[in-house]
This record gives sequence, C-alpha cells and structure tokens, in this order.
Amino acid sequence: PGSLTIAEDLIEQAGFHPYERILCGNMANGARWETYVIRGPRGSGAIELNGAVAHLGRVGDRLTIMAFAEVDAAEAEGWQPRVLVLDRDNRVVRSTGG
Repeated sequence: PGSLTIAEDLIEQAGFHPYERILCGNMANGARWETYVIRGPRGSGAIELNGAVAHLGRVGDRLTIMAFAEVDAAEAEGWQPRVLVLDRDNRVVRSTGG
C-alpha cells in the first residue's frame, strides 16, 4: 500500500489526525486511492506519496485529499466541510468551513 505524508501544520489546519484514513485523487492522471495520514515536518509544506502509492503521482501533481465525517440529522443541516486550497508551494491560499 502506502501512506501520505502531510506537514503537521497542514494536518492541523485541515482537521486531519495522524493515521486517519483518507481518500486521495490525482487531478493530473485521474488516479484515486485510499491511504492514511502520517506527520511531516511542521512548516515544510510536505505532501508526499509513500510506498506503492508513490507510483500514482509525480512532484507537482495537484491532489484532492478527502476525509469524511458522520453527523446526525440535527447537525447535518448546518454542517459545513472544511476546505483548504493550497498554492504550488503547499501554502494555504483559501480556507472555508469547519
């Protein structure tokens, strides 16, 4: 399998947890896979494909990284997903929700 290294500050901003299961999509080639989050150095901007999933992308590919929440009906009506949009250096340029 593999994993996805994400800089610790980005993990926190996205609301992810180390070892949390995530779904990734590569916008460059359409590849899609499930994996888990591991911590990278804070402030490094690291988003790195590890192990076998490293064959599913290249440096510079744009990824969509998703985690899912289960909420009850009362919470669902007002619930908003947290969305981070990053630039080419993996710095947050826009953040919504959460």
